[in-house]
Amino acid sequence: METPSELAFSCPVKKNQYDHVLLAHGGGGTLMQNLIASVFLPAFSNPLLNQQHDAAVIDLGGTQVAFTTDSYVVQPLFFPGGDIGSLAVHGTVNDLAMSGAKPLALSLGLILEEGFPIAELKRITASIQAAASRCGVVIATGDTKVVNKGKGDGVYINTSGIGIVPEGVLIHPRQVQPGDVVLVNGDIGRHGMAIMAVREGLEFESAIESDSAPVSDLVGQLLAAPVAIHCLRDCTRGGVAASLNEIAASRRLQIELMEESIPVRPDVEAACEILGFDPLYVANEGRFVAFLPEKEADKALAILHAHPQGQGARVIGVVRDASQPLVTMQSALGSTRILDQLSGEQLPRIC
Repeated sequence: METPSELAFSCPVKKNQYDHVLLAHGGGGTLMQNLIASVFLPAFSNPLLNQQHDAAVIDLGGTQVAFTTDSYVVQPLFFPGGDIGSLAVHGTVNDLAMSGAKPLALSLGLILEEGFPIAELKRITASIQAAASRCGVVIATGDTKVVNKGKGDGVYINTSGIGIVPEGVLIHPRQVQPGDVVLVNGDIGRHGMAIMAVREGLEFESAIESDSAPVSDLVGQLLAAPVAIHCLRDCTRGGVAASLNEIAASRRLQIELMEESIPVRPDVEAACEILGFDPLYVANEGRFVAFLPEKEADKALAILHAHPQGQGARVIGVVRDASQPLVTMQSALGSTRILDQLSGEQLPRIC
């Protein structure tokens, strides 16, 4: 479930229209946030759900346990740099890491379409196990259902995960303060463009590979240093811009980005230009933004640059006090533009 924003009803669809709204295929962005804010939060509101973070943190007898769940419907099932199986593991492990948790175990739910090839299923399960081993987690429980042919699009996967948050660690949007700097742990937009390049048959000198990867070890190293991290947010659906808009809205602060500091690979930038996408709104599966005091930035960057999942890390912005929540970007020429929360998702079925 995507994290809702306090700006949920800034798009043209009004709250009371939801009885009559049919969500678009793969709908995301503000429409999905509106759906959550108008339907799910009122129905299920409780202190755990209302944390509105990538994972809920539960106090179990003095031990802080992070718990999260996500579903994966990506097409194609296999893509450069990964597949639906490894993606499901990485996505859930990364959601736990955004709370500072050390991932421990996952559940695995598979919805299979009748007639789905056993060879492909074995390939996916092997990928799940390899990814789980790499992340240091086990598949502790699971479930399988089969639906009629033509009703399941091959395979859908749901994974839930639990992890332990170290004592004294509190990573949450409410910790973000004016003066914090914003870091990203590497180049952005690769996952979405890897998927889209396959769909559109785009050919480059080398294939764009998804950035799908676990970041829990990297986050663990930052916390062990220790680096005083205020907040983490993974930049999946909606990309960096959506993640920053969510944080800005929850804290009613302004986040100012510097365009020349945002890392985008040339092939990803070219693919975005060809297809008319903005890389700031394109999905990632191994990237997160971190909010921390400016004095901690150099220490954090040194740790990030020494890790395979952080070698392209940069400071991309700063948090300012503001009368209303806003995300802006300053160009190299000095002009400023507002990065709004999109009313829909640029790329459906990318995770």
